[in-house]
Amino acid sequence: MAHGFTDLDALVREEKRLTAVENHSEAWAEGLSAGIEPEIIAEAALTTALGELLRSSGEPAVLGLIERMRDRIVAGEFVPEHSRH
Repeated sequence: MAHGFTDLDALVREEKRLTAVENHSEAWAEGLSAGIEPEIIAEAALTTALGELLRSSGEPAVLGLIERMRDRIVAGEFVPEHSRH
């Protein structure tokens, strides 16, 4: 029975992730439409995200996220042809 909860939790988490990606994509497009350079949008998004995670979960969570993201970058996950969105 616990396996069912794991599957449901994974589905809920994926739905939340997709909603977040959609929201961030819309905000990104709005920033570009307003004439804001991609680097400025990216830095603002990262600063906000890391600050919020630091407040809610602490430094180990932030450092863990940064390390996971670094590994994903090195693995080429964010190259456009490999993108999930």
